Amino acid sequence: MEKAWLVLQDGTAFEGQRFGAEGDTVGELVFTTNMCGYLETLTDPSYAGQIVLQTFPLIGNYGVIEADFEGECRVKGYVVRHWCPTPSNFRSQYDLDAFLKAKGVPGICGIDTREVTRIIREKGVTNAIITSAPPADLTDVAAYRVEGAVASVTCAAPYTLPAAGEETHHVALLDYGAKANIARELQKRGCRVTVLPAGTSAEQVLALGADGILLSNGPGDPAENTGCIAELSKLLGKLPIFGICLGHQLLALAAGGRTVKLKYGHRGANQPARDLAGGRTYITSQNHGYAVVADSVPGARLRFVNANDGTCEGLDYPQLRAFTVQFHPEACAGPRDTGFLFDRFIQLMEGGSVDAT
Repeated sequence: MEKAWLVLQDGTAFEGQRFGAEGDTVGELVFTTNMCGYLETLTDPSYAGQIVLQTFPLIGNYGVIEADFEGECRVKGYVVRHWCPTPSNFRSQYDLDAFLKAKGVPGICGIDTREVTRIIREKGVTNAIITSAPPADLTDVAAYRVEGAVASVTCAAPYTLPAAGEETHHVALLDYGAKANIARELQKRGCRVTVLPAGTSAEQVLALGADGILLSNGPGDPAENTGCIAELSKLLGKLPIFGICLGHQLLALAAGGRTVKLKYGHRGANQPARDLAGGRTYITSQNHGYAVVADSVPGARLRFVNANDGTCEGLDYPQLRAFTVQFHPEACAGPRDTGFLFDRFIQLMEGGSVDAT
């Protein structure tokens, strides 16, 4: 295998072996703690512009199953301790190396991923380059920024997905980089889903005559999306709204709140979110680098908090018939015990209040 290097923006270098696509790649280096679900990670549009490091040491052992994809692969690079060239799974169609080559994603293996993770946890998210030779000048690496991410992953035109069985509701899903299972969770609950590009105007959304609006996950700095935020501010109070991940952040900004960048984010299938209404803690799947400042959002009530660091994990908007969560209730890679939030959205569209759900 060809020698390769992972070089952080401060010059710290880790020698490994190249797999996946040829060529160098620069991105924001983040880690995820998932023990499984690497396919969902690689095809989650929320990772656009980032080099993803898996903390679990063995990746690729069950191969590539296209039916498990959540969207298009948008990662800039992939970092693992060991990758398995001989997957064993009756559903496997081909191996991880072939997938990365097909998607143009350079990968590196054979490095100490625990040490890299420790650096990120202590110093914060950093930029990095996967390269065949450590560069003498890291100016471009340090200057890299994830920009225009939502525009790069949203759908090009509206399209409609039918309800599974009898249709009971019609949902407008604003696609900021939506994972496929969000729509599936709505479809199996009797919803016809109209998926809309991120730049769709409030007037166009309302003209659909939908029963409710779902704001999807997505990549990048939420505050960058000023156009989306302006349109969401016009939708507040007009229809029931459910926001997930980036959708949670954008609705908070539209309501007058603010967001902050976390030191190293929450990425993995083992993030504890505590429900302040009932006291129960749920283990959730998450993928985000920003958080809403809960007390900055007028009219919002803090519903969920992260049990590790106390950051905002969910808000209720009693006067606006809206609620949002930072975690992923639809996640295929993690537990499904927060799937009830989709039922809560259904009840809201049927006339229930946020307080009653």
